[in-house]
Amino acid sequence: MRCFIAIDLDKKVKKEIERVQKIVGSHFRGKLVEPENLHITLKFLDDIDDMTIDAVKERLSLIKFQSFNLVLKKITVFRRKSIKMVWLEVDEVPLQKVIDDGMKGLFKRKSNFIGHITIARVKRFHGEVDFMKLLGELEINKLKINVSEFFLKSSVLTKTGAIYKNLEKYDLV
Repeated sequence: MRCFIAIDLDKKVKKEIERVQKIVGSHFRGKLVEPENLHITLKFLDDIDDMTIDAVKERLSLIKFQSFNLVLKKITVFRRKSIKMVWLEVDEVPLQKVIDDGMKGLFKRKSNFIGHITIARVKRFHGEVDFMKLLGELEINKLKINVSEFFLKSSVLTKTGAIYKNLEKYDLV
C-alpha cells in the first residue's frame, strides 16, 4: 500500500490555497490538487507491506511532541528537468525530524526535506518564464497553521487523481 505521513489543513488555509490555485491554474496543463487532498507532507513512505505499516504505526504512536504553529512562506516549484509540481513552502517542521528519527532502520532519512503543500501537478506550461515571473510577484497570505495532530495516510492512484485515506491519527501534546 502506498503510504505517507502528513498534517491536514484547516478551512482558512485551504481557502487561501484555492485563491492561489485560481491565479496559477491557467498557466499550465495539469491538475490542481483538490481541497480535500491538500496536506503538508512530512514523509513519503512509498509502497509498503502490512507488516511495515504495523511497524510504522507502532513507532509513530511512541512520538511525544508539543503542538506547534507553522506559517505559509512562499509559492515555489519542484523540478527535475522541467517543473513537475507547484507547492507552497512552510516553515521548518521540527516534527518531521522526530518522525524521520523514529523511522530509522525502516526508511532512509531525507536530509533535504522541505515542508510543503503540493497545490498542482504540471504536465506542460504555456510559457514557463512568464509563470516563474508570476510566482515571484504573487503575494501569499502568510497564514498560521496550528498543528495539533498528524496522520498516517494511504494513497491510491486512479485515472482521476489520488484518493487519500487516514489510516491512523496521532495527537500532539
